[in-house]
Amino acid sequence: MKLKAMILDEKAMKRTLTRISHEIIENNNGIKDIILVGIKRRGYPIAKRLSKNIENIEGIKLKVESVDISLYRDDLTKVSDNPLDLPMIKAANLIDVEDKKVILVDDVIYTGRTVRAAIDALIHLGRPRLIQLAVLIDRGHRELPIRADYVGKNIPTSKSEIVSVEISEIDKSDSVKIYEI
Repeated sequence: MKLKAMILDEKAMKRTLTRISHEIIENNNGIKDIILVGIKRRGYPIAKRLSKNIENIEGIKLKVESVDISLYRDDLTKVSDNPLDLPMIKAANLIDVEDKKVILVDDVIYTGRTVRAAIDALIHLGRPRLIQLAVLIDRGHRELPIRADYVGKNIPTSKSEIVSVEISEIDKSDSVKIYEI
């Protein structure tokens, strides 16, 4: 893989997440009954950062949860010959979403299939009042009619490119890069 472009560095990512935090507050008339739910793996630390930003702005700490979409993917037979071998939803991931505003958080939206699986997982847990979607990067190429309510940056890409999001909590640095395959 060859590095094509650096899209966001650490400072730009921080500014972008701060802007998304303000948009969440403005579009929800405050933050009453909001739960941030990060899609594992990189969506969860991004959700935690959004919560911290909102706490700094509003003085109220939002609950942050994570959702594991393993059992809700539409390609289970590709992941494993026996879907029963996949990890089950852990008790820690049993989120009370009943009549709550849920903001689903992920690093990149691409085809929309990951988001669809996450929505299925949330609805399996209860009936949220509403679900909104916040993503750091929207790279296009949707295969399902899903769009994000909050987008950090729209990056038109080709299918031969990879968008790499690095989060310091996982990768020891913050950046968004595009690689050519």
